[in-house]
Amino acid sequence: MAVRAAATGQMGFGAFESPDPTDRLFFAVFPDAEAAKRIAGIAQDLRSRLDLRGKPLRTDRFHVTLHHLGDHIGVPEHVVAKAGEAAARVRMAAFEVAFDSASSFSRQPRNRPFVLRGNEGVVSLCDLQGTLGTAMAAVGLNRHVERTFTPHITLLYDDSAVAPQPIDRFAWTVREFMLVHSLLGRTEHRILARWPLDHVD
Repeated sequence: MAVRAAATGQMGFGAFESPDPTDRLFFAVFPDAEAAKRIAGIAQDLRSRLDLRGKPLRTDRFHVTLHHLGDHIGVPEHVVAKAGEAAARVRMAAFEVAFDSASSFSRQPRNRPFVLRGNEGVVSLCDLQGTLGTAMAAVGLNRHVERTFTPHITLLYDDSAVAPQPIDRFAWTVREFMLVHSLLGRTEHRILARWPLDHVD
């Protein structure tokens, strides 16, 4: 006769498996509408010129991730609250960011991110990322602080490994950063909060 797990206090191995995460939180910078259109044009041009097969992302998906705040099942309000505390500590003026090359961003064998990158043009973006990381650590989000940071904008995903390609330098002014809720598997981003870059101490 089978013994019920509830009667013995034992459970099958499958009962201990955690459900897959459904929600991701991250801080990011998004291009303005005009810059997003230019990025889309660059993506289409490079895709054609390099014979890539991946489909470019939608213009509303182009962004630079500053820090990931983890993958979750649902949106953890305590993480959102702490993220807000950290973001409120950032004191920084608006700045220009510029990108001047494109390349594959992973050595994985398939589905490599093909991204825009910059050199001197991303220095202030690195400053923002570092300042925000310091603020995150101060409010207890230390484990989510990205210790290394290579600013990039993903254009598409493709199996090809593309060496760095120079592009005409383009720039926009970063005036704010956001806390983003990504619905995993649904290619949907929801902006939970925004913080302007319009002041310094």
